[in-house]
Amino acid sequence: MAYQTFPLMLEMKDVVLIKPSKSIPSCILSLSTIDNREIYNNLAQTVHIYRSPSINDSDLSFNFCHVFKEALSKALFYYYPLAGRMVKHADDGKLRVNCNPNAENYGVPFLEAIANCTLSSINYLDNTDTEIAKHLVLDPEEKAYPLVFKVTKFLCGGFTIGMGVLHAICDGVGASQFFKAIIELARGRNEPSKIPVWERERLIGSITEQPFPESPMNKESVAFSPFLNQHNTTVMKQYCFNIDGEMITRLKLSLMKESGNIRFTTFESIAGYVWRSRARALKLNSNGETVLTIVAGIRRNLKDFDPLPNGYYGNSCVDANTVLKVSELDERPLYEIIKLIRETKNIASTTDFVKNSINTLETNYNEESRMVSTGAVTVLTEWKHLGFLDGNVDFGGNEAVNLVPAPCNMFASIEISIFTSPNKFDNDDPSMKGGVKIFTTLPVAAMPKFKEEIEALRFLS
Repeated sequence: MAYQTFPLMLEMKDVVLIKPSKSIPSCILSLSTIDNREIYNNLAQTVHIYRSPSINDSDLSFNFCHVFKEALSKALFYYYPLAGRMVKHADDGKLRVNCNPNAENYGVPFLEAIANCTLSSINYLDNTDTEIAKHLVLDPEEKAYPLVFKVTKFLCGGFTIGMGVLHAICDGVGASQFFKAIIELARGRNEPSKIPVWERERLIGSITEQPFPESPMNKESVAFSPFLNQHNTTVMKQYCFNIDGEMITRLKLSLMKESGNIRFTTFESIAGYVWRSRARALKLNSNGETVLTIVAGIRRNLKDFDPLPNGYYGNSCVDANTVLKVSELDERPLYEIIKLIRETKNIASTTDFVKNSINTLETNYNEESRMVSTGAVTVLTEWKHLGFLDGNVDFGGNEAVNLVPAPCNMFASIEISIFTSPNKFDNDDPSMKGGVKIFTTLPVAAMPKFKEEIEALRFLS
């Protein structure tokens, strides 16, 4: 047994490896061009919070951890690549999945923990500061595992499921599909309702003589924040902010008035506002450039582009970049900024853009490099459509009430901001109808200004 102490104390059992319930083939699987992006070689970790049923509805004989492990094992028969190990090919350096069921270390690391408190005592992780979530996921020393789990039981009978999936294997849609498959099997189904499809060869690009620029910004003109330094000693935290329905309505009406009656979507409106608010909070230098990157999905049907099969769980998105000088972002009417974002989104929805994006990634594979974090990049991704909190993920009488991206590995990045639907507690607040939650990582010193910008939405005329 191991113990971990912070605001709550965890008693942890030994890590075990969960293997597929039936025999699977021994093979080495290649990934798509999009999967092989260097930034995706990182665990995306989420904490799923389950509230215990009322005493009258509870089943004292229900052992959720045992049921979940059995369901995970069954799910891995269909998703067996997630039980493999990541390796880099000696010739091209690209990632592969080594599925060898006879290997000693084959399987998914699974850690069971018991907390010394109730979920209500930590507010079901429904907090502005999400720091505690990083203690409810498994961060393995061995980085070759594409999937890890940590399940923590609380004194109230509720529990959390910490899931870490290598982004190179699954995007958000794929991770949601896999998680729902586990819950379906835990609830008694014989097989998942959606059978997974690998077929990563569908999204392998070709070498092109006219790739897109390697970076959307000129490296010499990238804006920088005085809160960040080259020694990575800045204290960073992920924060969660609620933007209620009335705030969104006020913003959209304000944009209509500014623009002469142009209607923008909620996502477009919030995207532009958050981009500008982060730039102001980070105090980016006004003569530098900043980029908003929207993660644009390509699962919809595109002309002259073979649609992805139902059940495909690999990465299926491209970057839609809008670049502006910081002074423009700060001073231009907000509706003009959002019009640019809409135009960029529309371009990213074309077949030519998607094909060229994938071909560019393939052409520049060995040159892909990550810029030093200066605060100039804001990456927005939307989880509202993933369904992590719908009734289809409840099981054993326990209700999924909240979802939090754990602020470690991929989601510790200052660049990433995540839009999610309100959680089950927000349903008790009428003002959150039509609202969104925003998770964003900032230097601690920049948070007060960002909060001020968000609160200003309440006072738009």
